[in-house]
Amino acid sequence: MTARRKAAGIALTGIAPLALTALTATPAVAHGSMTDPVSRISACFAEGPEHPKSAACKAMVAAGGTQALYDWNGVRDGNAGGQSKKRIPDGKLCSADSAEYKGLDLPRADWPSSNLKAGDHTFRYKATAPHRGSFELYITKDGYDPTKPLKWSDLESEPFAKVTNPKLTNGDYVFGGKVPARSGRHLIYSIWQRSDSPEAFYTCSDVVFGKGGGGTGKGAAASGPAAAAPSDRQIAAEADKSSMDHMHHGGQGAHGSHDGAAAAGDGGKAPDDGGAGNAARPNGGAAEMAGAERAGVRQAAGSHLAETGGDSSTAPIAVGGAAVLALGASVLFASTRRKAARQRG
Repeated sequence: MTARRKAAGIALTGIAPLALTALTATPAVAHGSMTDPVSRISACFAEGPEHPKSAACKAMVAAGGTQALYDWNGVRDGNAGGQSKKRIPDGKLCSADSAEYKGLDLPRADWPSSNLKAGDHTFRYKATAPHRGSFELYITKDGYDPTKPLKWSDLESEPFAKVTNPKLTNGDYVFGGKVPARSGRHLIYSIWQRSDSPEAFYTCSDVVFGKGGGGTGKGAAASGPAAAAPSDRQIAAEADKSSMDHMHHGGQGAHGSHDGAAAAGDGGKAPDDGGAGNAARPNGGAAEMAGAERAGVRQAAGSHLAETGGDSSTAPIAVGGAAVLALGASVLFASTRRKAARQRG
């Protein structure tokens, strides 16, 4: 074998394992939102980000822009680590203290709502990127006033439903829970805490117990439209407008770095953009979103959760390592060629 071929073999032998490492170290992802009962952001996204129909969803867009609705499945804290009650301040529960989603925190009694009754209920959570983890569902206490900012003390101290690694059915997490007795307008708050990452996702679902009625204030049903969840067709059609990076957790978008989120500088939350939800921002992989959504639906068709560990730091390390090794191999290749030339001379 010639020196040149030997060098090429060495280079390929060194690069191949690193290339494989770079592929297998792709960080894990997880995104989604409650669809039964329908979350605020799911309901507003279903109405249409550019021209929502309800007064509450219009107010949400006015407060934070349309991008939050295209990013309907990304209300999250990348470094929650099971400490949601300590990390998210009162009045910002629905947005998870994210500037992008601040419109979700508007205190009002006319958010689109789902009818709910006490007793056994089957909950559904659309998982656009399924993952292992646990769900906790909390309900507001008697006397809840939807016209005031939501506080942790407005919720019961313990979840009324809790499940770990629920079953996936047609792209939805499906699990049961027993809803406590209530009357009038209330709110269901969900925390989806990943078990392989500090990242957690949050939803606020407005619900009405009993027959709807007029008025506002404590426990009032208030006027407001019925909430509808977005269809799979709408989700796929609008996916390319999302800034969520499902494929790589890219570190440049508003929610780019996800698990580590060091670039955000605030423990994993999106930087404050002054509410300019329509402003141009780095995409960080939104063009790949549609494919990720379809892949997530296919993956979710089974009864098991995805087992895709890792975090946002692994991909840069793997790619950087591959680059270093490739550079070393090229230097070795060039050195071997020069030596061979001198020997022939």
